[in-house]
Amino acid sequence: MLSRRNALKAGVVTAGTVGGAGLLVPALTGPSAAAATDPAPTTAPVIPQFAVPMTVPPVLAPSSSSTTTDYYTVTMKKALKEIVPGTLTEVWTYNGQYPGPTIKARSGRRVVIKQINNLDMPTSVHLHGAKVPVDSDGSPMDTIAPGAARTYTYPNDQAAAPLWFHDHAHHMESEHVYRGLSATYQLSDDAERSLPLPSGSYDVPLILRDGRFDEAGRLIYEMEDFLNRNTILVNGRPWPYFQVAARKYRFRILNSTNNRFFNLQLADGTSFVQIGSDGGLLEKPYSTTSVWLSPGERADVVLDFSRYAVGTQLVLKNVGLPGPPETNQVMRFDVVRTASDYSSVPDRLRTLPTPPVATVNRSFTLRMDEDGRPGAAAYINDQTYDPNRIDTRITWGSTEVWTVTNANQLAPHNFHLHLVQFRILERNGKAPQPGEAGLKDTVSLLAGETVKLLVTFNSYRGIYLYHCHIFDHGAMGMMGTMEIV
Repeated sequence: MLSRRNALKAGVVTAGTVGGAGLLVPALTGPSAAAATDPAPTTAPVIPQFAVPMTVPPVLAPSSSSTTTDYYTVTMKKALKEIVPGTLTEVWTYNGQYPGPTIKARSGRRVVIKQINNLDMPTSVHLHGAKVPVDSDGSPMDTIAPGAARTYTYPNDQAAAPLWFHDHAHHMESEHVYRGLSATYQLSDDAERSLPLPSGSYDVPLILRDGRFDEAGRLIYEMEDFLNRNTILVNGRPWPYFQVAARKYRFRILNSTNNRFFNLQLADGTSFVQIGSDGGLLEKPYSTTSVWLSPGERADVVLDFSRYAVGTQLVLKNVGLPGPPETNQVMRFDVVRTASDYSSVPDRLRTLPTPPVATVNRSFTLRMDEDGRPGAAAYINDQTYDPNRIDTRITWGSTEVWTVTNANQLAPHNFHLHLVQFRILERNGKAPQPGEAGLKDTVSLLAGETVKLLVTFNSYRGIYLYHCHIFDHGAMGMMGTMEIV
């Protein structure tokens, strides 16, 4: 968690970053360029807040199963969904769902997914946060052509974690994810299932995204446009309400936006309990009044509604960050009934293994052009992404300290590693806050910030990515390639 002071700082610098017209908009190339701007009309429709119920993405059933493996078939295709009241919006989906259906997997049990691309653009599917062989990682250049299919194999050889999958086709991932190509992948294990945490219908995903619509209800896509995206969606619904019982709920929150940060707080300022982040459960729960999420980050929280009377309406807010005023509201919880509650949050959730001693130190500097030049680019160590270049060679089995710095004066970034999870050793020379004390795969960096990460490379060999998970920055070149040998 970051302090309110830093959240407000982020609001100031992010607004300043995008304040100049076209300041951070790169020149796109390839098929996505033609789709980057939607035709008129562009008058924004009026979308009422807290007027529609929140839905929960369905859990996808395997098409078949063996003693070791669950098999799925997923089709990427366009679909029409009612987001703006009374209007159908074209979105890009997995199996016609917006967002995509949830896949529930178990540690140690393999999942095989055949992904069929029925869209008219190439795609690539990345299982974010997963330890997978290189041929199933979803490289930006390893795409599925329109009309083709590809099979991805996920061994699930890791502890429980809130994973998610999304498109990763280079120069196209920003638009593809914005239009809908993302879904959750809940990986559980025996240790997590043994805990008395809220479960069943009281264990609910909250998938956050944003959008901008024209008067015909069409999604308008432009790079670095989040200051104009005036609609917050939760599970694909605009500012929904969610009816709850007066008892504890577990909410698995995913920031699936392209480049919007969230600072989530309850409107009455009361606290809730964070129990997990990107890499699964924390070692200990902790009480907090806010959760900070950059794009791609996840938080696992428990909210206890038993302290509220039936009839209470409680708004979840996004506090202190830039954007249209509508984006300060996220959703509303409506307490509508009482219910028995046998769940609890244990004082100890898991024990993380003691990491090996690091033998290698590396430094990475994130920077993007923020002087208004045409064709602005984004860099890691002053280089833009080149899929034919190996930027970092790593010895398999080694443990390293990566020092990552955001060198910009205005622009925020974050940093995501494929294949591995890491521990945050320091943020700006200090120990991480409790919400960042567990395993992570994505970390936020405001302008001028530095983090130190402890990473062990002991799973698969091959070529994998690290990059800013603000999709627009990655498309501008803020990606690097590591080879583990």
